Amino acid sequence: MANGEVHIYDNQGNFIMKMTISCLANVTGAVSIAGIHWYAGSGGYVEPDCPCLAICFDNGRCQIMRYESDENPVCIDTLMNVVSIQWNHCGSVLAVAGSLRGAMEKEFNVVQFYTPFGEHLRTLKVPGKQMSGVAWEGGGLRIALAVESFIYFANIRPDYKWGYCCSTVVYAYTKPERQEYCVVFWDTKNNEKFVKYVKSLMSITTSGDFCILASKADDTQPQEDAEVESASHGRYVLILFNSIGTPLDSKYIDIDPMFVTMTKTHVIAASKEAFYIWQYRVAKKLTALEINQVTRTKKEGRERVYHIDSTPSGASDTSPDFTKAFTATRDPICCITATDKTLIVGRESGTLHRYSLPNVVLVQKYTLNNRAHYLSLNCNSSRLAIIDIAGIMTLLDLEVHTSTDNGTGNQPSTGDPSKFERKDVWDMKWANDNPDLFAMMEKTRMYVFRNLDPEEPIQTSGYICNFEDLEIKSVLLDEIMKDPERPNKDNLINFEIRSLRDSRALIEKVGIEEASQFIEDNPHPRLWRLLAEAALQKLDLKMAEQAFVRCKDYQGIEFVKRLGNLQSEPMKQAEVAAYFSRFEEAERMYLDMDRRDLAISLRIKLGDWFKVLALLKSGSGDSDDALLEQANNAIGDYYADRQKWVSAVQYYIKGRNQERLAECYYMLEDYDGLERLTAALAENHKLLPEIGQMFATVGMCEQAVNAYLKCNQPKAAVDTCVHLNQWNKAVELARTHNMKEIKSLLSKYASHLLEKNKTLEAVELYRKAHHFLDAAKLMFKIADEEAKKRTRPLRVKKLYVLAAHLVENYHKQVKTSQQSKGKGKKTEATHALASLLEEDATSADNRIVDNAWRGAEAYHFFLLAQRQLYDGYLENAMRTALHLREYEDVIPPVDIYSLLAVCSAANRAFGTCSQAFIKLESLESLDPEQRQAYEDLALEIFTKHSPKDSRMIEWNASSEGTEERFRTCIVTGLPVQEYSCWICSVCKHCAHDQEISKYNCCPLCHTPIP
Repeated sequence: MANGEVHIYDNQGNFIMKMTISCLANVTGAVSIAGIHWYAGSGGYVEPDCPCLAICFDNGRCQIMRYESDENPVCIDTLMNVVSIQWNHCGSVLAVAGSLRGAMEKEFNVVQFYTPFGEHLRTLKVPGKQMSGVAWEGGGLRIALAVESFIYFANIRPDYKWGYCCSTVVYAYTKPERQEYCVVFWDTKNNEKFVKYVKSLMSITTSGDFCILASKADDTQPQEDAEVESASHGRYVLILFNSIGTPLDSKYIDIDPMFVTMTKTHVIAASKEAFYIWQYRVAKKLTALEINQVTRTKKEGRERVYHIDSTPSGASDTSPDFTKAFTATRDPICCITATDKTLIVGRESGTLHRYSLPNVVLVQKYTLNNRAHYLSLNCNSSRLAIIDIAGIMTLLDLEVHTSTDNGTGNQPSTGDPSKFERKDVWDMKWANDNPDLFAMMEKTRMYVFRNLDPEEPIQTSGYICNFEDLEIKSVLLDEIMKDPERPNKDNLINFEIRSLRDSRALIEKVGIEEASQFIEDNPHPRLWRLLAEAALQKLDLKMAEQAFVRCKDYQGIEFVKRLGNLQSEPMKQAEVAAYFSRFEEAERMYLDMDRRDLAISLRIKLGDWFKVLALLKSGSGDSDDALLEQANNAIGDYYADRQKWVSAVQYYIKGRNQERLAECYYMLEDYDGLERLTAALAENHKLLPEIGQMFATVGMCEQAVNAYLKCNQPKAAVDTCVHLNQWNKAVELARTHNMKEIKSLLSKYASHLLEKNKTLEAVELYRKAHHFLDAAKLMFKIADEEAKKRTRPLRVKKLYVLAAHLVENYHKQVKTSQQSKGKGKKTEATHALASLLEEDATSADNRIVDNAWRGAEAYHFFLLAQRQLYDGYLENAMRTALHLREYEDVIPPVDIYSLLAVCSAANRAFGTCSQAFIKLESLESLDPEQRQAYEDLALEIFTKHSPKDSRMIEWNASSEGTEERFRTCIVTGLPVQEYSCWICSVCKHCAHDQEISKYNCCPLCHTPIP
């Protein structure tokens, strides 16, 4: 609205609410809106829940909101008259254009750049009188400014989150579909990339072979990698990575790591008020256990925190105290840098603090005219490069420079560092091996300075990765960010500095002697190495040796000496070709000299075993069998590493490599081949246990046992059988090899099954292992439990029959063992007596052994009586029911006497029926209601029928002994009076001959009748 209000409508044009404008608090007078821009998230967000709706007023007040009803917006006072605002392409920078009133009441055009969180980044001064608009280029690399009738274009150098370590470029970018930053570790040597996703990434810092990622701690996830050193975790995390993106260590801290730098041993993170130092350790040859021990024992001194206003004395603190880090300061920290021995901290007032490392002591303070934005120390910490917030680069000598080192060779410094100044600088890098050499980026040009003397500029917009050996490695991050998922090696550029280019030109065009003189005047190890290589090419061994000595290349010196011992000129040339990695040429020279052995040796050193094999086969004479086997095995390894197992097998067979052959067969699941290999191996071969394990893992018990037995490991064979539930085999092996462990193994496994309530599996286990009595005990237990549950009687009978069969098997086992012990020296009677004595001695439960069939009998007659009743054989049914009275310990008496009462009533034997009712009414197990029901039923029956039997039936006819029970016919349930009757060979129960003739199996135990 014209009056500065902001109204919110929905997509149908309906008014919703007025927006709360927090940034206009305490503002008087009329204001109007200079610009509203809502970043839609098309390029991803720099942080989850990031402010993206910017509203700016002409008086310079601005608020950035997360959404339209955000109650806590970010408020900024730009202190300028604003005309236009706009977000860049990814919502990371807000450009605010307008005019600023300076000294002498003079206005000038400026563009201020802010983060979404209101932090001021840079100020850009713009010529002209009246600026009216600002717009970003699509990729965020340029900005267009409308001033009067002109359009100005300014190049933007984005402050990417990136770094370079150990030939790896690490960079981060955002994706629209993800909240996290995507961090790419791009290995420029192998052109491989490794991706990590990090939430709320703040910065990437690199040094040497390692990289530090600083981010906000994620409260939703457990902080597993952090060392728990205090009760509460920090709000920020520093994670140490190697060059392939593997996290090595991490620290949770409470201070905001706005500025991070690192050296080979320390990570320094600074907020505006304090700085934190972490001495990180990277174990190269320690085991994980040793690393933990080192971590626990050497925690003291690893972490320290200092406030910027304090004066450290170097005394080591026992633990970091973050409480003092939150004390406010009037002069906040604005930048830091460090080397192995010096830490420089810059403050907004222009003051620099210089501390020593690793013992943190404040050595000196320096004062600058402007606020520093970027600091960098040279390799020997003698000179500091400063880029201020306006892009002006200056130098500061930390140590007195009398003259340059002899190593650089030039005259004393050609310029005064205190007078050195360059404008529009946005990046610089000191050389790693020369304190007077640095490269800097000025607009779209790269300048190299030696002793403050610039070389001719190189046109490039690359970010400097590394400056070493007179070569500058630069990466075109702008190009990479256009397609960050597919980095291209074309975006990595190497620049040679002038002295290297001049030396190479002299060697090529003038000669080695003149080039030697030039390098003498401008000495550098890289130049001497260049000269040495040129001398080697021309076989000038004397000059090559001198040059290698000057660049301290011991291997090069040794190589030259070896060349000096060779007599043949072609041989020297071949060795030099191999030295310079021209291997095809070197091989051709060796073969031309008829030195196939040297060509083979060269290829072996290179690991090119395919060529080795080809050279071995190409020779006319007999090749070395051992070398041939080595080559075949190496090629087999090549295919195995790539999981091409079929090809690997062919070469391992030729190389007779049985260990790797077994592995390949296993991976191919070629168990026939593995079995053939087992048969081919000698006894007690070291590979047999491994093959046995391979068979065991896939459940091939027999083959595993054969392998273990062949290497004389019966214990392992038995363990395999137990593991694979082959208990018969396990028992057989244990007996064959006189092992005593099988009993304990059986009991352990059985108890394990019983704990899991797998009783039937335990029964099967004991049965297979021929522990019939243990199996029978469990089976009787199952049958008793089923009977209590009132399960179908037929099922209960079957369970009792199975249990009784197991007892019969136990009897046979005891008898057989006694016979085998007797070995024919004793009579049958003696065997029988011995087996009975053994049964009596070993049986823990005589009831099970002596009365094995009692439960089966009870349920057999119980079922038989009901079957006879329904089939109309009423007399037989009653007789069978009368016989059931002997099994009150097996079948509940209520069931027995209820059945007897029914059968006798049906048979009109009311005397027997009356006796059954009397017994029922006297049972203590009945509750009063059930007893009353029986009494009522008895009264109803016996008021109609007299309680007398039609013929005489003895209620107590059954005998007390067991003889009568065994003489009961299992077909009819009637007593067997004859002496000649059919007797079952298994359960030893009898039946009338004419009755059993109708059956094919024993009605009780179901044994087939012959």
